[in-house]
Amino acid sequence: MSTANFDINKFAENCLPSEESLVGKRFAIVYAEWNQDITFALAEGARRGFTEHGVHDDLLDFFVVPGTFELTFAASRLIKSAKYSGIVVIGCVIRGETPHFDYICQGVANGISTLNAEGVCPVIFSVLTTENMAQAQERCGGKLGNKGYEGAICALKMLKTFGNIK
Repeated sequence: MSTANFDINKFAENCLPSEESLVGKRFAIVYAEWNQDITFALAEGARRGFTEHGVHDDLLDFFVVPGTFELTFAASRLIKSAKYSGIVVIGCVIRGETPHFDYICQGVANGISTLNAEGVCPVIFSVLTTENMAQAQERCGGKLGNKGYEGAICALKMLKTFGNIK
């Protein structure tokens, strides 16, 4: 479902943590340089999603990696730092003429899934896997919303739901 089809803020209002419960909670936004026109817009959407819902800019850390495949490594290192209440990973993989698309998509999806199964902190998958650039543009602030913004909302919901569980 995309933010174009419903008001994510209305949907989220009862599911988000209070501003008081966010005090001292840090979040990481990790984004890939590859397809940077898309990923930078997604990262800005994530920043906006966090700040519009009570997370101050000084509690957001941004990290850049060369490509989508490197997101898993970065998220793993950030989890080990024990600094973050949630991590949003952002990438954009556009299908080409070779199977490279399939390997990258499968690798990053499996890697992030494994990190989430370990249950240390939520790693939110805001990775676009599209057939073409137009589809990516529709999902980074176009008619289908901004998947980075949605990732921030998801991280906040996970904090409210599981933040007190050790």
